Amino acid sequence: MSVSGAARPGYGNLLRVPGFPALISAAMLARVANRLWEIGLVLYVLQRFRSPALAGLTVFLSIAPGLALSPVTGALLDRYDRRLLFAVDNLVAAGALLWIGLLGARGALTAAWLLPIVAAASLTFPLSVSGTRSLFPMVIPRPMWDLGNAVDSGSEALSAVIGPSLAGGLVALLGGPGTLLISAGVYIVAAGAILTVPVPARAGAGEPRVPLLQAAFAGLRYVVRNRSLRALAIVMSVGNLGFGQLYVILPVLVLQRFNGGAAVVGALWAIQGVATVASGVVMGRIGSEGRERRLMMLGFALMPLGLAAIALPWWAAVVSGVVLTGLAIGPIDIALFSLRQRRTDPAWFGRAFAVSMALNFAGMPIGSGMAGPLVSASVSLALGVAAGLCCAGAALCVLIPRSA
Repeated sequence: MSVSGAARPGYGNLLRVPGFPALISAAMLARVANRLWEIGLVLYVLQRFRSPALAGLTVFLSIAPGLALSPVTGALLDRYDRRLLFAVDNLVAAGALLWIGLLGARGALTAAWLLPIVAAASLTFPLSVSGTRSLFPMVIPRPMWDLGNAVDSGSEALSAVIGPSLAGGLVALLGGPGTLLISAGVYIVAAGAILTVPVPARAGAGEPRVPLLQAAFAGLRYVVRNRSLRALAIVMSVGNLGFGQLYVILPVLVLQRFNGGAAVVGALWAIQGVATVASGVVMGRIGSEGRERRLMMLGFALMPLGLAAIALPWWAAVVSGVVLTGLAIGPIDIALFSLRQRRTDPAWFGRAFAVSMALNFAGMPIGSGMAGPLVSASVSLALGVAAGLCCAGAALCVLIPRSA
């Protein structure tokens, strides 16, 4: 049931929902740490190894292995306390960053060390990413889902303001190893914060327990048979093939074309995050129910315009392009999160969200991996390929059913 404009609750009501402030705080801390990891590690690899291809491979391995285990992750989330699993992932990430940072500080970090550590740490990351997203509809009443998703998207975007700014400044001030050690500390704080969230009731908690792999396969089957989740997987994976390339393209463009430094890269990511927060807040207040498909199409259609502007050889154009890509993310996120919640049985939140998010996000690490060789050949070529894939994502939105 949708909420009428007169009766629609506001953000103040949302902040009074028990457990929500603690949940969003823990999510925010983890996301800032993720951004410090992503941006700081890419900048460190580019500075230490001078290899865009290695930077792209590092991003790919920091995500892809965990995505492959997402069905098992989802089964664990539906079976055990999501808060504890979130904490476990954050502590694993902290341990990996401490290891990389200490090796770097000693001058002993090589690609043979870096890549296996990053790949191993990625195995648990869906526990916090999917666990957080599946907790939101369990903590927040249904009429507030759009508002909650706007805050969720906004916290993701705000982490894109804080994280890259910190990453750029910290890499410039302390170097890559120091930045990674600070990231580890933020992960540890996030692990403690999530434990203050009240334990929400789980739908289907009294059902007979089946073997873990059987439950994981059932979650995969549920997503494949759900027309809405299946369509979202196609749309988002293709669109993220394009957007995922920007994580490698933008630092290379700044460092090579404009002779900028790490702080400039961080500032551009921060600008994109501010634009995403602004568009997400507006979309959350308006509401997405009944127009999710149009909002996603709008966002993916706006993204190529931003990428085209970034390709131009002027700073003003690059900044404008970054703003446009940020504005595009808001409607995509609100529509995606809300549609997934509305068209998933609550008893399947953990498994369905983990598998759906993995399929949706699969394009991101692949796009980052593609960007390495492409950007080595030509930054403009890489941006053109990214824009084309975002256009394809917009066109594929017609696959999303209008109703459940």
